[in-house]
Amino acid sequence: MSSALTSFEPATGALLWQGAAGNVDEEVARAATAWPQWAAQPIAYRIETLRRFVNVVRAHEDKLADLIARETGKPLWDAQTEVAAVMGKVDISVSAYAERTGQKRLDAAMGARQSVRHKPHGVMAVLGPYNFPAHLPNGHIVPALLAGNSVVFKPSEKTPAVGEMLVKLYHEAGIPQDAIRLLLGGAEEGKALTAHGDVGGVLFTGSAQTGIAINRQFAGEPGKILALEMGGNNPAIVWDTPDINAAATLVAQSAFLSSGQRCTAASRLIVKESIADAVIAEVKKIADRLIIDHPHADPTPYMGPVIDEAAADGLTESFLYLMSNGGKPIKHMVRPVKGLPFVTPAIIDVTAMAERPDVELFGPLLQVVRVPDFDAAIAEANNTRFGLSAALIGGSPEQYNQFWTQVRAGIVNWNRPTNGASSAAPFGGVGISGNHRPSAYYAADYCAYPVVSSEIEQPRASIGVGLKPIDTGAMGD
Repeated sequence: MSSALTSFEPATGALLWQGAAGNVDEEVARAATAWPQWAAQPIAYRIETLRRFVNVVRAHEDKLADLIARETGKPLWDAQTEVAAVMGKVDISVSAYAERTGQKRLDAAMGARQSVRHKPHGVMAVLGPYNFPAHLPNGHIVPALLAGNSVVFKPSEKTPAVGEMLVKLYHEAGIPQDAIRLLLGGAEEGKALTAHGDVGGVLFTGSAQTGIAINRQFAGEPGKILALEMGGNNPAIVWDTPDINAAATLVAQSAFLSSGQRCTAASRLIVKESIADAVIAEVKKIADRLIIDHPHADPTPYMGPVIDEAAADGLTESFLYLMSNGGKPIKHMVRPVKGLPFVTPAIIDVTAMAERPDVELFGPLLQVVRVPDFDAAIAEANNTRFGLSAALIGGSPEQYNQFWTQVRAGIVNWNRPTNGASSAAPFGGVGISGNHRPSAYYAADYCAYPVVSSEIEQPRASIGVGLKPIDTGAMGD
């Protein structure tokens, strides 16, 4: 297995962190030892401990936001919103746990009672992504701990420093050292963790390719819980609207926020032919004005770099592929800083392409498709194996109702961006965007399993039919 790990600041190239890969067997063993004691604690104790975690994060808020900004390259303001989401997750999870996994009492026959309660799965493996290295794994870890599980958390090998700090904050808050373990490493450690026999479930956020591989690995393991969030190829439809500028602004937010490195980012702009030129021109005008710089720059940037040179190379190669296969460039993707993974927002009209690649382009690359009518717009929106997020911008209430009914996605918005989903709602998709285990508010569903019990304090039973009469003839002998 790999041993040496390093993390560099995308915006500067400076070495930020270095360390060594962890031992999978050791971390799982420690978590397996810890979870029964953690689960045995009253729920009120676990809630109070997690609320202390919020206070600890608040005390280190600036440091955590700065580290997120440096390690991901996202602007500081974007990192600060991520830290706020980390803190907000606890109260949301407490409410979700009470609502979705609360206890129920029902009457039963012969004076018994029926009880519905929930048990933790045991050791949960959490595999986190690099784009939200604190918020997204925290969205699994908090509800898992709340339900009484222990956690082995493997952050992305591209953001180990944030993962390490997050686990330290849990420990500082009083979560037992072995109830939340940090496993550093790359793909090999990730595969070993998901395959470990003592892991009761895997909670994954990342690429479809990796998620599908994990799903295949679990084919013979029906007893383990698996929650997958695997990104999207998300459409934004722009239809009749009196405010072209507002529509274009929503498209730009959808496509370019966080340098397009959001699983809910819009990859495809589907636009009515008669307004296409005006909408595209306005989106381009906004994209031209976006400030791209390092996280702490002044004036404040809208975008930072993408995560690393490999990601930037992949995006520029994708743009060239689209262009050489029938796409018409509207705004070229440029690498403004040699040797660093900055890329400018790119827009390309792919209407004439015979076959459009159905992939997640994880960056600020927007493909435009012109369509003649609304039915064609919905058909184009559904022309993907993914199904995470979709938005209609403009249109009538009747068209939105048709869009909501017919589009295949777990997040369906009207006159709002495709991204920026609330943690107080379920978050997940269909197709190869997920496996019907939405996270956020619904994470409670996969962090504990329901147990139904019929209970009475003294044994009480009778058999009323199908018995032979009692033979009393021999009793006097």
